[in-house]
Amino acid sequence: MTASQPSRFASDNGPGVPARRAALKLLDAVLRQGRPLEAALAGATREVRGADRALAHMIAATVLRRMPDLDALIDGATARPLPNDAKARTALRIALAQALVLGTPPHAAIATVLPLVDGGPRKLVHGVFGTVMRSAAVLPDPPTLPADVAERWTREWGEETVRAAAAAIAAPPPLDLTLARPADTADWTERLGGESYMPGHVRLPERGAVADLPGYTDGAWWVQDVSASLPVRVLLEGRGNREPGRVLDLCAAPGGKTLQLAAAGWDVVAVDQSESRLARLRENFARCGLVARIALGDVLGWAPTEQADAVLVDAPCSATGIFRRHPDVLHRAHPRFIADMAEVQARILARAAEWVKPGGTLIYATCSLEPAEGEAQVERFLAGRGDYALDSPSVPVPVDRGAFGLRVLPSSIPGGCDGFFIARLTRNG
Repeated sequence: MTASQPSRFASDNGPGVPARRAALKLLDAVLRQGRPLEAALAGATREVRGADRALAHMIAATVLRRMPDLDALIDGATARPLPNDAKARTALRIALAQALVLGTPPHAAIATVLPLVDGGPRKLVHGVFGTVMRSAAVLPDPPTLPADVAERWTREWGEETVRAAAAAIAAPPPLDLTLARPADTADWTERLGGESYMPGHVRLPERGAVADLPGYTDGAWWVQDVSASLPVRVLLEGRGNREPGRVLDLCAAPGGKTLQLAAAGWDVVAVDQSESRLARLRENFARCGLVARIALGDVLGWAPTEQADAVLVDAPCSATGIFRRHPDVLHRAHPRFIADMAEVQARILARAAEWVKPGGTLIYATCSLEPAEGEAQVERFLAGRGDYALDSPSVPVPVDRGAFGLRVLPSSIPGGCDGFFIARLTRNG
């Protein structure tokens, strides 16, 4: 069957259809319900297993990476634009993403999608798909970012950053590892066939079965984006030759920064409100042979029994900086959501500031590319806290140094990285 032949569609539960139906559910969860892709995965893929589950996830993520360009092709082949939330539009996104990005033969891409729609929309989907494929359409390289995101980031960071972000979203990023023993960097870089940008870091060009890599079972390293490792590096650099002390790691799970702190010899109290995420943290600590005290609690209600030498606030945020691995954030993080998260961050920061000893260090970080969750947050904090001062740390990679902290952009590190904001604040002693 070709894309232009509407007969003999796949049955509603024929081979390949359940995976596409799961992909449809995933996209509905993200685009209509505003849920994170990963959080929706278990429910949406309940009826598929193994390779089909992975395929559903891949299809949905590919649609989210390429959605503005997929929609442009769809709109160019219809007399009237389909509603954004129409099932026919989502089905077409799934079919075109498979045919134009994932290499699925066109006849299979459309045959496994048509059972997702009924009646007239089925004929519409088939006709639009055929029109697009007959036109020999290709998707632009790099992809187009959602218009509101491109406009916002152009205003804040400039066109070069937007171009870098567009290139970065085209495919899942490489795999960054943080080593438990930075002194072994050269050895692990050679053994894993990667490259290193700083002590304690190895980047692998391709993702595979992480658990099969050398050193995983022994706990020699853990997966952590290179940008995500910088807040702890900034904390350690600020300590100089002083011995490690007691640190509160707030909003700690899944625990990459907690592992860094424990591996550096700190007495760590890790706090998070998610039991499931803390379970992952415990698993990683057991694998790596490290120790931390773990507390289940919301930091807006939880409180320590005593002040600490350092407090690390990896605050909950819009997460727009991690769009390379989680493209759904660009379709969920709207201005109202960003503003709401900024208010939560301000409350957390105000509480955390009281838990730092005089002379101690407060690290504030977010995996966000939104100034409201970074620079503006610290500016507002300092305006009301005369007992804190901003430091200017040195880091081993090029970052933007602003008046209120360090800004890591997607192009700051060769090969791309997560967007991050980091500020190191010292409490007057």
